[in-house]
Amino acid sequence: MNEEQEPQEREVLRGHVKWFDPAKGFGFVVVEQGGPDILLHANVLRNFGQSSVADGSLIEIVTQSTQRGMQAVEVLSIEPPSGDAGGEVLAEDAVDLDEADPLEPARVKWFDKGKGFGFANAFGKAEDIFIHVEVLRRSGFSDLQPGEAIGVRAIDGTRGRMAVLVTAWDAALDRDDEA
Repeated sequence: MNEEQEPQEREVLRGHVKWFDPAKGFGFVVVEQGGPDILLHANVLRNFGQSSVADGSLIEIVTQSTQRGMQAVEVLSIEPPSGDAGGEVLAEDAVDLDEADPLEPARVKWFDKGKGFGFANAFGKAEDIFIHVEVLRRSGFSDLQPGEAIGVRAIDGTRGRMAVLVTAWDAALDRDDEA
């Protein structure tokens, strides 16, 4: 029985997220060189600092073969999907990141994927930050959970502060340490 439990060789692969469902706690990655889909479990994604990932995101993972097939055991990088996502709210041409506030750590108050928006609080600031689902998707996330720690770059919109970029918590902390 020990022979079956020996650690399998790990391999670094690149591909894209086929789909990921935070409610189910898993999704699948399709790798560039083809082959079977690779299981991406929510715990592996959380170890990277995210609770979700947008479908179509480019992803670099460390994989391992198991009795149930290939599984991701570590996420090395995630790049948001490219494309013409949601032009009405904060079209990429309309927002110059140079005009946005610096990246700051924040916590999600609530986010409703069905409604397509939610709010976060930046540490030390009273005003809420509006987060639209398309900004979230362009940032490489598919959903956010209440209380989740994130990084946010925001602008002052006509109705208050609006997120233009959402990152994993670690990115905001790293940026904060550099300041």
